[in-house]
Amino acid sequence: MRTGRRKFLRAAGLGGGLFLFLRNSRSAWSYQANEKLNIGVIGAGGRGADLAREASDLGENVIALCDVDDERAADTYRRFPNAKKFRDFRKMLGEMGKDLDAVIVATADHTHAVASVPAMKMGLHCYCEKPLTYDIYEARMMRIAALENRVATQMGNGGTAISEFRQGVEILRSGVLGTVKEVHVWSNRPIWPQGIDRPKETPPVPPHLDWDLWLGPAPYRPYHPAYVPFAWRGWVDFGTGALGDMGCHTMNLPVMGLKLHRVVAEGKTVHVSAETSGFNGETYPVWSIIRYQFPARGNWAPVTLTWYDGGKKPPADLLMGEPMADSGCLVIGEKGTLYSPGDVGAPWVLLPRQKFAGFKPPEPFLPRSPGHMKEWLIACRGGPPALSNFPDYASYLTEIVLLGNVAIRLGKPVTWLSAQMKVEGCPEADPLIKRPYRKGWSL
Repeated sequence: MRTGRRKFLRAAGLGGGLFLFLRNSRSAWSYQANEKLNIGVIGAGGRGADLAREASDLGENVIALCDVDDERAADTYRRFPNAKKFRDFRKMLGEMGKDLDAVIVATADHTHAVASVPAMKMGLHCYCEKPLTYDIYEARMMRIAALENRVATQMGNGGTAISEFRQGVEILRSGVLGTVKEVHVWSNRPIWPQGIDRPKETPPVPPHLDWDLWLGPAPYRPYHPAYVPFAWRGWVDFGTGALGDMGCHTMNLPVMGLKLHRVVAEGKTVHVSAETSGFNGETYPVWSIIRYQFPARGNWAPVTLTWYDGGKKPPADLLMGEPMADSGCLVIGEKGTLYSPGDVGAPWVLLPRQKFAGFKPPEPFLPRSPGHMKEWLIACRGGPPALSNFPDYASYLTEIVLLGNVAIRLGKPVTWLSAQMKVEGCPEADPLIKRPYRKGWSL
């Protein structure tokens, strides 16, 4: 019954015509509308705890929980006493796959893809936290897996669901700013150590943690509390640094609004350079300034997007007297500027304020979201794709973000040949684009 229902739900999302046909079948529509989805959560502690709770509060069944750290996941285990518990997601998928409809993946960056791709290949819908993957090859494999298996997907950049974010996208696409050639994005990250060396001590692994499973496809190294449960974000082998942690949030509005994701989707060339301090190969830099040069997209002019982290920020005069937020983005056009203080592209203001007093936003063309998680759950039942789904958007946004890390790690400017998934004239970039996995791990 569960497998048959999953096939029905996948078929319902294949296209508008088929979806409408199925909606007109009363029994089929009642079947998908009334039965709860069975969900497994991979990475049940930390962010995964919040997502499991949200899915449950929205009426779904959380029937399987997986985490390599029993202590970190303890609260989630107590909240869902009837869910089956696992340490290894491969065992969870093997034992529970036939009973599941969907998975939520909220592990560390370096294990997003190895958990998500096998689940999608089993026909399970997938919600995965940001950044979608650790490397660019994985982002493309996530896209392919979602397309080939016709599953509903959503990346966890929840600001995408905010109505004011979507209105900001509509404003950028309306042309009210005139020709846009300049974007600035900055973050208050890192809020964990970067620019440090690997610890020399080798303390024992806590009994509540399976260290080998936590490492997953990453190269082996001895356990140290400098890595888990939070600071892994700054370590090159595990995380994606300040840029990876927040780029899918703070770049989201300009990338979607200016259709910058279409550059990599259409196989065009992107130039990226990075200025950094303190990068040692073990951890990401103390600060970085990364410049992306995007070519024209149809009638859209070329754009230079500059990213700042570690306390670096754009020139204050670009804000026209507005206070400089700790994080934010500026989209600068010939007729005006959109400024969004904060991480998620909402709220925003048009500058100069006096010029845009009484401004009336364009007619909406994006649907408004019932909530980021609920939008995905509706897609799982055959509704419209979530806005930050893997194939149409999230994989491309992630690829753009991760290109900055390629430039950081190479220490020189990058010419990204999207169509070939290569850095021009730079074979040493290949293992940064597609990371070799530790023995026993694969997609």
